[in-house]
Amino acid sequence: MNHWIVAPIVLPAILAPFIIMVLRYHLDLQRIFSVAGVVGLLGIALTITAQAAGGDIQVYELGNWPAPFGIVMVLDRLSAMMVLLTALLALPIVLYAIASGWDERGKHFHALLHFQLMGVCGAFLTGDAFNLFVFFEVLLIASYGLMTHGGGSVRLKAGVQYVAYNLIGSTLFLFALGTLYGVTGTLNMADMAVRVAELPADDTALLRVGAVLLLLVFCIKAAVLPLHFWLPASYANAPLPVAALFAIMTKVGAYSILRMYTLGFGPEVEATQGLVGAWLQPAALVTLAVGTIGILGAQHIARMVAFCAIASMGTLLIAISLFTETATVAALYYIYHSTLATALLFLVADLVMERRGGAITPKAPMPQSGLISALFFVGAIALAGMPPLSGFIGKLLVLDAARDAPDANAIWAVVLIGSFVTIVGLARAGTLIFWKSHAAEYNPAPQDEDENAPAQPAPEPNPGLAFTAVFGAILGLVMLTLFAGPALNYAGKTAEQLFTPEEYISAVLGGEE
Repeated sequence: MNHWIVAPIVLPAILAPFIIMVLRYHLDLQRIFSVAGVVGLLGIALTITAQAAGGDIQVYELGNWPAPFGIVMVLDRLSAMMVLLTALLALPIVLYAIASGWDERGKHFHALLHFQLMGVCGAFLTGDAFNLFVFFEVLLIASYGLMTHGGGSVRLKAGVQYVAYNLIGSTLFLFALGTLYGVTGTLNMADMAVRVAELPADDTALLRVGAVLLLLVFCIKAAVLPLHFWLPASYANAPLPVAALFAIMTKVGAYSILRMYTLGFGPEVEATQGLVGAWLQPAALVTLAVGTIGILGAQHIARMVAFCAIASMGTLLIAISLFTETATVAALYYIYHSTLATALLFLVADLVMERRGGAITPKAPMPQSGLISALFFVGAIALAGMPPLSGFIGKLLVLDAARDAPDANAIWAVVLIGSFVTIVGLARAGTLIFWKSHAAEYNPAPQDEDENAPAQPAPEPNPGLAFTAVFGAILGLVMLTLFAGPALNYAGKTAEQLFTPEEYISAVLGGEE
């Protein structure tokens, strides 16, 4: 067996408790091991992505127990590209957290970070629906600690809301798994796909119930309206480097929809035929609309970026809901873009909040205002989908994929109008925060004070490293734009692999009777 497959889970699983038990009182050593662990994860991700690029689907059987009886990890193009995205996102975030001093404002930041990476990578690599639930809980438990990192009543309140809402999602997940197990007798994804295809048409009522519950759970994780209420307050009140890391968490929900509904509940399954398009597409359109309205009306920069995350998920899920190979190519490209762009804007928002507070109102000019305004401009055009960055390519791909859809006019209208409103909202925020702050006629007023601003705003302990981390996220967007051709070629082969699930099933079950 190829042990590289399980390495993205094992590495953070070993490193996180080592940091807690051995390096608890040595912050400098925690930082060194944490950065080394993320760099190691990136190296592993590049290795397994190169292995998956050939098209072979590889299976890792824990304890040498074959599927469907044992736990299996599966490496294909989709899981490899998502693990690589996780590692690419984690590196600038851990460097920024160290440079800004966020990692010393509470306990166990680096250990929780690696537990989070373990849960996310495990969710992408698992071939078993119950272990998908297990890894969901691992990443959620770690995220609870990261969200309340640094303390404060507002952050604690948002964390409790986040916990409560996601516990509801976890409960529904168990109900869905119980229903599907009762119908199919298995929770291995490949084996479930085989048994679903063999079910008589008269015995599919419970199967449809389980599929709907599962889609509901994944929509909660992906913050689809009206199940998005946990995201704005949770992301806006969390430490913003943590919120930048959370940009990958909503993508876990999107990944799960792609994985389960192309494998076990695909278009050829009569009981669940049209489920994703009929239910998900209207919700995705409304999610995009509400997200853009939130951007326009936000009065705080962190909350505005949280609504940017919701709007980007709306665009992504529109592409997924079309449920075609062409639309899936657009969705896979947009997953990379939206994750990096959202993380970039969260880091820029933290630079702003550390220097002048987060209220979107004119104030006295802050240190490094020119550089930060340029970074905000880059992040804004990336999230709005303006040329020349990858957001423009991603939205063009989504619109092109929707040309032949039954609701093509509605999709085009919502995406284009949403992009315009997003541009207006981000331009408004940039004008008030950066440009009007330099206006000679500006006279500070008491109502402009931001109660969430630090008492004495100060630059980061290591501003050079902080800006380097932010430029690293920009570099990712630039590379995604310059190498759009190879990226789309890989995404095309990934979509083709997703829509031919026989290869996945054959690789996992291995011809076992």
